[in-house]
Amino acid sequence: MKSLLNQHIQDFINKNINQDIQKLSLQKNPFPEMDYKVILNQIEAKTKARTKLPTWFETDNIIFPSKISVEQTSSEKTAKYKSELISGKNIIDLTGGFGVDCYYFSKVFENVIHCEINTELSEIVQHNFNELKTNNITCFPKDGLGVLKELNQKFDWIYIDPSRRNDIKGKVVLLKDCLPDVTSLLDEYLNYSDKILIKTSPIYDISVGLSELKYIKNIHIISLDNEVKEVLFEIEKSPKVESQKLKVKTIDITQNGIEKFDFMLDNDDVATYSEPQQYLYEPNASVMKSQGFDSVSKTFNLNKLHKHSHLYTSDKLIDFVGRRFEIKQIIPYKKSELKEFLQNKKANITTRNFPETVAQIRQKWKISDGGNLYCFFTTDIKNEKIVVICEKI
Repeated sequence: MKSLLNQHIQDFINKNINQDIQKLSLQKNPFPEMDYKVILNQIEAKTKARTKLPTWFETDNIIFPSKISVEQTSSEKTAKYKSELISGKNIIDLTGGFGVDCYYFSKVFENVIHCEINTELSEIVQHNFNELKTNNITCFPKDGLGVLKELNQKFDWIYIDPSRRNDIKGKVVLLKDCLPDVTSLLDEYLNYSDKILIKTSPIYDISVGLSELKYIKNIHIISLDNEVKEVLFEIEKSPKVESQKLKVKTIDITQNGIEKFDFMLDNDDVATYSEPQQYLYEPNASVMKSQGFDSVSKTFNLNKLHKHSHLYTSDKLIDFVGRRFEIKQIIPYKKSELKEFLQNKKANITTRNFPETVAQIRQKWKISDGGNLYCFFTTDIKNEKIVVICEKI
């Protein structure tokens, strides 16, 4: 792997960022002493890292693992957010991977331990930490639980991102099917720390997490530009936590700033309802994932259009955790109305609590994608199918 650091090879890699890998693979290998596939992997993985891992991309002499490892690792933005959630003197990452989370933990913890059972990946990560001039991370090319037992000490935090690739079941989502199985090992982990942060799949259902895990203090749902990337379970074994209500924290990190919305999971919030008013509000992906729909209504003083539509409305324009629209027209979902207003037009279409898909609607009414018109096909408080025609604010 160290031969990849040859300046001529590094220049070749950097020169070919964003190039078509298939076309490059048909060319003659300019470095016969090196496996061409390894060089091509560096180009592909580094290209992937350009936006996801800019610190690694911009640092000289970084070695990248497989493209899949880069795809599976935390982005810098989500890793930074996690490092701002927790702090202390020492933390151990039981499933270290490419080390992005550890790098950010090293900025808030005095000592960080990176465990990675893949010895080649562990060597790459150690090399990269040196290039990144990070000297408070110790790498162990071993199984995380084995390192816990070997060190036999208390940590302020344990972090774990179980692998969602099971040798027997293939790609999995449930924590009990991931490797390692934190559901069966949680009590053993708690012998070494009272606080554990567990990362799960973005499609993992938080209600399943409540049944699979215990001692949950907070649930964090992290999105980047309105796409859910991580669901985190913050575990703390203490009498204080066991007597508290569980909090769900949603965050959407966008180019324009950060949208946050928190609520207590077991609360008495009740939504209010009305017909569409002057403005329409659509929650961001993290809020949608959280299912905190009644809390959104109460917190922002907004009315829902229907119990299952998850669209909100008001006569007053407010700041919101999601998209905001000004309603221009409301039409019933009827052939004559749609023919007049939408057939053969250009519009952005969203469905909420509606029996037809976006594709079906486009095909049926010959509506092309794009433009400044936003159409929400939904169900109103009277259980009638309507189309809310809006302009984005």
